[in-house]
Amino acid sequence: MGVLLFLLFLLTASTATADEDAFIGVNIGTDLSDMPHPTQVAALLKAQQIRHVRLYDADRGMLVALANTGIQVVVSIPNEQLLGIGQSNSTAANWVSQNIVAHYPATNITAICVGSEVFTSLPNAAKILVNALKYVQSALVASNLDRQIKVSTPLPSSIILDSFPPSQAFFNHSLNPVLVPMLNFLQSTGSYLMLNIYPYYDYMQANGVIPLDYALFEPLSPNKEAVDSNTLLHYTNVFDAVVDAAYSAMAFLNFTNIPVVVTESGWPSKGDASEPDATIENANTYNSNLIRHVLNNTGTPKRPGMAVSTFIYELYNEDTKVGSISEKNWGLFNANGEPVYIMRLTGSGNVLSNDTTNQTYCTAKEGADKKMLQAALDWACGPGKVDCSALLQGQPCYEPDDVAAHATYAFDAYYHKMGKAAGSCDFNGVATITTTDPSHGSCVFTGSLGMNGTLVNVTMPSFNSTSSDSPADYFHRSAFMRLVVMIGVVFSFAAYL
Repeated sequence: MGVLLFLLFLLTASTATADEDAFIGVNIGTDLSDMPHPTQVAALLKAQQIRHVRLYDADRGMLVALANTGIQVVVSIPNEQLLGIGQSNSTAANWVSQNIVAHYPATNITAICVGSEVFTSLPNAAKILVNALKYVQSALVASNLDRQIKVSTPLPSSIILDSFPPSQAFFNHSLNPVLVPMLNFLQSTGSYLMLNIYPYYDYMQANGVIPLDYALFEPLSPNKEAVDSNTLLHYTNVFDAVVDAAYSAMAFLNFTNIPVVVTESGWPSKGDASEPDATIENANTYNSNLIRHVLNNTGTPKRPGMAVSTFIYELYNEDTKVGSISEKNWGLFNANGEPVYIMRLTGSGNVLSNDTTNQTYCTAKEGADKKMLQAALDWACGPGKVDCSALLQGQPCYEPDDVAAHATYAFDAYYHKMGKAAGSCDFNGVATITTTDPSHGSCVFTGSLGMNGTLVNVTMPSFNSTSSDSPADYFHRSAFMRLVVMIGVVFSFAAYL
């Protein structure tokens, strides 16, 4: 895999409409033999600055862990609960009460997925799908949450027929008795069409008709671009073509103002012999290009500049998922928070990234509060078990003798001691990752020596941990903190939580 790098997403608007910027989110599947605790999942999300997630259920532990993080959460009604909710208004109201009202607004829930790919996964429930949407919406209205939380259902792109050229696309006509009232519902409630788009499968099933570069968002020469013969619009990737096909399919049914949000898209990093293009390189290429494409807010050829917010499938590799090898390997991270591959995101706004030739270091943030830095330094050199002997007077890293320089040494040593694990360069927000080597003179930092430490199967303890050996505990115990103005520091610390 080469050098590992922590993934940082720049995430923006809360919903995807024509006049808002797009965002990137991540799906969180749970088919792992060693599923991280919800608090560890939340710590990883915060460390990577992932601001939008989609859950496949309404797990209470996850909803509690995500409370007060500011992370925007899409929850789901699993297909196995759909029949009950679609046949009973009271069942739907009870579900909303237990899983939405009980957690909102501490947990920033922005949408509810009612089932998933019902037309193909649970076709017998299709007839009650619209009822389920309406019953859930009614429960939100009764709780005065209908303006804050949207209701929709993820659809597979396979229900779009004759998808190229996009201008000629239409939905499977046999589904119209459900699709038309469903689209009416989405339009009347100001919601969006949720669509799952997998160029990987389009490519695999095309028998060579779709070039790999076209599926991966890679640059194409003009003569290789796909041209819609009706509109003369040029398409450089499968993703945009499918999104525009969805818009055309909706227009065919006279719905022209429902935005699309892509609830799932990604590429597997490993496959068996029959899936030679399920590789780390291709997964890296697809997801890096997808993130850049979405955050650039370029839209599609049919609707340039229109946000197409997208949730990447998915956060973790799921080793217990049923199916082929590729089914288990769509994740950005392994269960221990280790990135599966390096994201090539250089130049995408404020996205932090690196390439395989560069090392990364953990340094004190410029302008960080000195009291917070000192407390974090005390923790790193104490409970964090960093060898800080190089910072003693007369030792190589004593100069410059200031808290930021000393904290940088300790932060970087801890970061590499933890194998650069997710969250190990945060220290309550006063540390940041950089590609610039902070070594100076005879003070050589751990990263410069290529000492990556041992990657442990933990997430860096957060500063709000209740562990007796946590940075937060030490923060309140440290001698330094007892000497400063206690009230001011306590309020400063609380602001970071």
